[in-house]
Amino acid sequence: MSKRIGISAGVGALALTLVGVSATMSFAGETPADVAGKAAGTRQAAAASGPAGTAASGTAAERAAAAFLGGVPAVPETLKPPAGNVVNAVYTASGVQVYGCTDGAWTLVEPAANLTGITVQPVRKVSAIHFRGPSWESAEDGSLVEGMSPVSAPSDTPNSIPQLLVTKKLTRGTGVFGAVTYIQRLSTVGGIAPAGGCAADATAGVPYRAVYRFFVAGQ
Repeated sequence: MSKRIGISAGVGALALTLVGVSATMSFAGETPADVAGKAAGTRQAAAASGPAGTAASGTAAERAAAAFLGGVPAVPETLKPPAGNVVNAVYTASGVQVYGCTDGAWTLVEPAANLTGITVQPVRKVSAIHFRGPSWESAEDGSLVEGMSPVSAPSDTPNSIPQLLVTKKLTRGTGVFGAVTYIQRLSTVGGIAPAGGCAADATAGVPYRAVYRFFVAGQ
């Protein structure tokens, strides 16, 4: 079901309009992929590697995260946060990457997406919105995290935006995002800029899906 929630100032009007996309929206020219991960063998390999900050150690919290996603997403080595950071919340996202026309070429303006997921300590359902910054804001408690310095790796799905590891720039509030240190964007499907050139002042919202994992410093 589509939904809208209040978000912070600074989000473009187009994003406000497009963020109401349905979670069941299909992708033109793409067969929707399983955003939870790839084949079982890939998931098992990721779990067996057991690096800090991944759902691989078998704790109740990590099992809850894996159960919500339907498996453990494969994470490129370059997108793993430093040791000592642990998963605190996982979300699936459905939304758009908003592009504008600059000098005849499409350039990214902002994301606009609805997120649904769970926290893992304790386990509870949560939702959020993703917008310019890049920023994520909780629908339940209003806490916010803004990221910076993204590290990227190619998506496992062709013609899709890259996977990312984003470092916290700032946080607001004491809720689910109040202590976030790193954010992963994984299992991306869709969202790449339209092909070809563009006319001045043109905008386009390209549907995408992804898994987001939020990390905090371990106790």
